[in-house]
Amino acid sequence: MRRFGKAPDPQQSYRPRPGAYGILLRGDQILLTHQARPAPEFQLPGGGIDPGESPLRALHREVFEETGWSISRARRLGAFRRFVYMPEYDLWAEKICLIYIGFPTRRIGPPSEPDHQAVWRGIADATRLVGNPGDRHFLKSLVMRGL
Repeated sequence: MRRFGKAPDPQQSYRPRPGAYGILLRGDQILLTHQARPAPEFQLPGGGIDPGESPLRALHREVFEETGWSISRARRLGAFRRFVYMPEYDLWAEKICLIYIGFPTRRIGPPSEPDHQAVWRGIADATRLVGNPGDRHFLKSLVMRGL
């Protein structure tokens, strides 16, 4: 699986943390989430897969929690991994990021996850804004496909 970001530190122990993330299209706009803490960052909506939960179910749950939107027709585009420290969990993680493409269908309410805000951006702008190179890679691949 392709790695983005820093190489793992051989002196550090990392815990696998699988997650599902969505590139969510509406016309020429992408739905992002802006997370204010621990550091302000634009992200693809998504997050960790709970024990016993399917990646697709996690994607639906996380998108709703971070944006307030429901989604449909999600299909997997690919995956990547990155090695990071997650200060909100005090955890060194090997994040295994499963990337999906889908479509926002209905805004149900505001995000329920603290410090998150739903943000719509054009794909070029979204590509510049997202905070990690793996997310940028998948957004750029859509641009190259003409989406």
